[in-house]
Amino acid sequence: MDTRHKAIAAAFRLMAATGADRWSRGFAQGAGVILTLHHVRPAAPRAFAPNALLEITPEFLDVALRLIRSEGHDLVSLDEALDHLSRPKRGRFFVALTFDDGYRDNVEQAWPVLAKHGAPWTMFVTPGFADRTARLWWLELEEAIRALPRIELDLPDGRFAMPSVTDAEKARAFRKLYWRLRKGPEAILLAAISDLATRAGIDPAALVERECLPWETLRALVGAPGVTIGAHTMTHPMLAKHDEAFARGEIADSRARLEAELAVPIRHFAYPVGDPTSAGPREFAQTKEAGFASAVTTRPGHLWPGHAAHPHALPRISLNGLHQNEAALRMLLSGLPFWLRNGGRRLDIG
Repeated sequence: MDTRHKAIAAAFRLMAATGADRWSRGFAQGAGVILTLHHVRPAAPRAFAPNALLEITPEFLDVALRLIRSEGHDLVSLDEALDHLSRPKRGRFFVALTFDDGYRDNVEQAWPVLAKHGAPWTMFVTPGFADRTARLWWLELEEAIRALPRIELDLPDGRFAMPSVTDAEKARAFRKLYWRLRKGPEAILLAAISDLATRAGIDPAALVERECLPWETLRALVGAPGVTIGAHTMTHPMLAKHDEAFARGEIADSRARLEAELAVPIRHFAYPVGDPTSAGPREFAQTKEAGFASAVTTRPGHLWPGHAAHPHALPRISLNGLHQNEAALRMLLSGLPFWLRNGGRRLDIG
């Protein structure tokens, strides 16, 4: 855990110790919250794990669901969440669970826990992952840096060169290169990571095959109690980095493909990456135009009645794998960290 996340963990502990999760509810909690999850799988301790924030254990998911139930919160589907926003139930706070990308462990590890608690959930699927044609580039980058003793790239904004022998050096190289590439065009990011993966002997398609669900399993999920399938673009691009026609196609085509493959209406959408550099007002308008009932971002925040008028720009809160403890969870559900972060502003739709 880096310095930033250590500070966040300390803040969560301090807030929980003062009972802030209780006394802040009246002004910070809102009507409900949508939680973002990615991987749910057994812990595999390793020193170099830059994507560990994207995974929680089945045991922590069980703890989270028990706490949500014990606090008297309602576990709801996305359709029910939209209904609660438009017709608020006084004194009832709701939680909706969403899983991005379509990972195998969502079915193998998360679903049994969800079923035990009777928790509805939405899986946002990228057809390109089911086809084995899209790329898990963040995982490619991790695996390449794990394999290579030095990272060297000639990038348009200058040369990148860092040692990558020790776990600490690998973590530093990943962090520096990841954020440098994220700032630029996605084509450069994909080309650079492809170069590293080739040098490291990483097969991108094999990574997707290992991690992501195939079409036959996705079809078997259709109609299962509590399960909703949503769209997550065709190939998982950061939409705002692309031209309007490309973004519109990724949004609309993902819905059409999923409906053709699964034979069910696809009503909900999640923006890949989902921060303001990846999805903004243009994309919010495009998902509405494509006919989705809702679209979720990763802009951190709780849901307020005002979001009923902006269902294509909904915030979510990540269940971060670096903070798998009850104190952190209580603070996330309280809304206080995001009320403070957003300066009391309830809507972030710009």
